[in-house]
Amino acid sequence: MNRINLIALGVQNMEKALAFYKGIGFKCYEDSSNPPIVFFDNQGTKLELFPLKELTQDINAQTPPTITQQGFNGITFAINTKEKREVDELMALVKEKGGTIAKIPETVSWGGYSGYFQDPDGYYWEVAYADSWKFDEHNMLVIEP
Repeated sequence: MNRINLIALGVQNMEKALAFYKGIGFKCYEDSSNPPIVFFDNQGTKLELFPLKELTQDINAQTPPTITQQGFNGITFAINTKEKREVDELMALVKEKGGTIAKIPETVSWGGYSGYFQDPDGYYWEVAYADSWKFDEHNMLVIEP
């Protein structure tokens, strides 16, 4: 059981979130602008958008978790690129599509090139490149000891 099949993001506004993720290049088969749930195909996993209030009900209908906006929750997502220029290109696209740049890409302490953005619901995404990275035949990042 060494896998993650779905990552669900609870979103406040499905239409806005769907437009944002489609706008920055995530692929799905959804034609409606405001569907009840969305699944994006990625290499290795699926990214899911799920209405936040319904997600709390799915977790526990009798006593759902409290929705809070108290800041950073310790979770980030990452997109690893094969070329340095892809970091800047994606960050520019994120800004154009309504995302917020949290950290302008720069050379970082571990030798790579990295920046962060927030999606319309405040989730943090790192976009990073390192010339030492390798990808397998499925475009999955290979982490070697």
